Amino acid sequence: MIRNTVTRADLAEAVYREIGLSRTESAALVEAVIDQIIDALIRGEVVKLAGFGTFTLRDKNERIGRNPKTGEEVPITPRRVLTFKPSQMMRDRVDAALSKR
Repeated sequence: MIRNTVTRADLAEAVYREIGLSRTESAALVEAVIDQIIDALIRGEVVKLAGFGTFTLRDKNERIGRNPKTGEEVPITPRRVLTFKPSQMMRDRVDAALSKR
């Protein structure tokens, strides 16, 4: 499996090629979308992008973990985590593309 990373610059370049905005405008658009997603999550809102997926914040309770090196039990403090659940449409498209390889 080839591992590449898609960056903000890559997204901005794709917007530039597909839509025809200037490179500066494309980069600003990508940044604005990412900022809106982050701001909504900070406000505690669920971000649902149809055909893509859903970002949510989830509270995890305190629990007991184990240090794998020593086997010692250690309390893990409660925390809030960001989760992403891909839409069924996204899963189907990725599965279909991967099965053609």
